[in-house]
Amino acid sequence: MTAVAEAPVASDPWTSPFVIELIKQWRAQDTHGAWEGKDNATLLAPYIISKEQRREMPIIGDPDPETLWRLELFYNAVGLAVERETGVMVSPMMKMHHEGFGKMLLTAGRLVVVNKHLRDVHRFGFETMDKLAAEGQKLVQAAVDMIQKFPEVVNYG
Repeated sequence: MTAVAEAPVASDPWTSPFVIELIKQWRAQDTHGAWEGKDNATLLAPYIISKEQRREMPIIGDPDPETLWRLELFYNAVGLAVERETGVMVSPMMKMHHEGFGKMLLTAGRLVVVNKHLRDVHRFGFETMDKLAAEGQKLVQAAVDMIQKFPEVVNYG
């Protein structure tokens, strides 16, 4: 098994290509302009969950629709950041059980570029903005590496 190169993490998480795409995803959802006055940190605040907040959450629980929506936006942003870097269209597919476990796939052509098993989705979040940016960028880099390694699978037909 080959090791995936670590994605370079910007010293400022707000300059990460992944975070930029995630903010664009959130802004695109605001069809009525309700979030125009909100800054980016406020928009992404639901992704930040402290250790104390996580401890207060039940170990087993059903994710609410808003959490599932945040999860989808997170992986959509990964896919869009990969598209911007490679020029290859990436499609997300999520299959989620109502109890909060499932699978997220991102595909490019016939190639699966992200294959993520999801558990405890009701607790989806990151301790800090830096960790959010690092995880997103790590997924982006792994997908880009996969596309570069198997271009014939991506560009079939």
